[in-house]
This record gives sequence, structure tokens and C-alpha cells, in this order.
Amino acid sequence: MLLKFIKEIFFFFMTVVGMLGNFSVSVNYMISWWGGPEKKPIHLILIHLAFANFLILFAKVLPNIMVAFGLRNFLYDIECKIVIYLPRVARGVSICTSSLLTVVQAIIISPRASGWRRLRPQSAWHILPLFLFFWILNALISVNLIHSARSRILNISQYKSEDNYCYVMQESQKINWIALPLMVLRDAVFQGAMGAASGYMVLLLHKHHQHVLHLQNSKLLYRTPPELRAAQRILILMLCFVFFYWADCVFSLFLSLSLSEKSLVGNIQKFLALGYATFSPVVLSHREGLLPECWHVQLEKLGKYLSNFSIQ
Repeated sequence: MLLKFIKEIFFFFMTVVGMLGNFSVSVNYMISWWGGPEKKPIHLILIHLAFANFLILFAKVLPNIMVAFGLRNFLYDIECKIVIYLPRVARGVSICTSSLLTVVQAIIISPRASGWRRLRPQSAWHILPLFLFFWILNALISVNLIHSARSRILNISQYKSEDNYCYVMQESQKINWIALPLMVLRDAVFQGAMGAASGYMVLLLHKHHQHVLHLQNSKLLYRTPPELRAAQRILILMLCFVFFYWADCVFSLFLSLSLSEKSLVGNIQKFLALGYATFSPVVLSHREGLLPECWHVQLEKLGKYLSNFSIQ
């Protein structure tokens, strides 16, 4: 009983910290977006990624928050459909947005003579239709969950549970043969694009490193351009994604093939499923280092505005 309580506290703390981190990243880049002279597509993509990750964690922690406020038997079938369907869709959107982030950053740092430079977004607003496409695509891929999600209040089931309040009914073989290939195809396409763009950025960063060594040997000073520093940060973020995604896949496969109940493996799989959404803002905030600076700049602007207002 004590171990179960500690486990619940750990996952609750993990999801809340992840939600706060994603919220902070969103606010950071929103301020940079509206306050900066140039509307960068990367900032808009990072805002969208943080929003999708926030939804994943929020849907997971919402039942626990409601129980903490003394509400029980509050998730009926409609609420369970939302709690199960929303994080699945948001997870797919997070995968697609991470891939888009990597591809756009690779295009941004590509040499001017490269043909990829023509694909560089001329305006950040050109990214918005892709976001709409991601949501529609993943909403359609996971639409079977709307039919199969059920509440435990009015139903007793032996099927595998998503959490303590809701469960997912076993789908027919026909539906599984439609939904599963679509998910695999989506992940293969977007992760393939992510891998190709990441490899391309590694090659460009290696060339830049060789160039820096040459300049240092020539006793010349050289600073890394901000685009390349951003590429390094995004590569670390993609490594974080790859680790949590494939580790989650391995543990999920082990659980599905295991005939006995593996509580430890199940807890590890649950941690891995939420790992990318939780730790991605940590990577972004640590590598970017702009969160305190950004707030400091905005507070200075507010102070100047108030001082001018008081003088008038």
C-alpha cells in the first residue's frame, strides 16, 4: 500500500513538473514571438510542441487532481473518451511537430547555395496549416478510441486499463488492422524525416567544427552563429525523443507479450510514455538559457513604461 502511494505521488509530481515546464517554455517563446523584431518559425513550432506535451500530461494528471479535491466517480463514458482520446492525439501531434522542428532547423542552417534553402519558410504563418494537418491526421488515426473508451463506474471489465477510472474495450480484428498500420506508417514517415534531418544537421555541425578548428589554428576569433547553437539544442532534444520513444516501444511490447502481470515493468513503461513530454522543456530551458533573460527584459520594459506613465 505504501509503495503504491509513493508511486502515485511520484507520477503526480512528475506530470505537474512537466506541465509547469511546458507552460514556461510556451510563455518564453510567446514573449520572444510577440516582443521580438522577427517572427521566427522555430519559436512558433516550439510553442506548438510545448502545448501538445502539456495536453498529454494534463489529461494524465486530471483524474488524480479531481480525486485530490474529493471528487469520486466523476469520469463517465464521455469524460473517459476525452481523457483517453486526447493524450493519444496529442502524442501523435508531438511526434509530428518534433519531426517538423528538426526538418525546419536543418533547412535554416543549410548553406545558401543548397537547394534546401528554397524550402525555408518565408513567414512563420506558413507553418500554421501544417499544425492543422497534424491535428486532423492524428484525430483520424485515433478515432477508434472514441468508440472503445469506457468508464469503470457503470462497467466492470477485465480488459487492460488505461488508468484507475477508465478502460479500453478490445477492438475487433478488422479495426486493429486499420488503426495499427496507420500509426506505424505515421511514426515511420515522420521519424524517417526526423532522422534524415538530424543526420544532415550533424554533418553541417561537423563541418562547422572543422572550420572553427582551422580559424583557431589561424589565431582568429570565431563565435558560433545562433542558428548552429539552436541546431545543437534541437539535436539533443531529438535524442531525448528517440530514447523515450523506443524504450517505451520495447517495454510496451514486453508487456503485451507477457502472460503474467509485471507491475515494475508497467511502471517503467508509464514513466517512459510520459518522459519526453516531461523532460523536453528541461532540455529546451537548459540549452536555451533564455527564460530568466526573457523575463528580465520584459520586466525592464514594463518598468520603463510605468516610469514614463508616472512622469506624464
